[in-house]
Amino acid sequence: MPNISLKAHFNGQVIQLDEPYELPRDAQLLVTVLSPLSSDSNMNVGRAERRRLEAAYGNNEPEYSEADLLP
Repeated sequence: MPNISLKAHFNGQVIQLDEPYELPRDAQLLVTVLSPLSSDSNMNVGRAERRRLEAAYGNNEPEYSEADLLP
């Protein structure tokens, strides 16, 4: 099963997915709790994340082949 991110919320008792998704029994999950942000803050966070990704995967980065990644 591939890794996937799903939106969810806590209703005060349990964590609930925001949209239906078929999870297999005993699926391993990683839960990240997000701080409540205003919509303006969300936009600023998105811009900052985009800048970090662009820096990490910019045009000056070398292209790696599968052979470079295998021992």
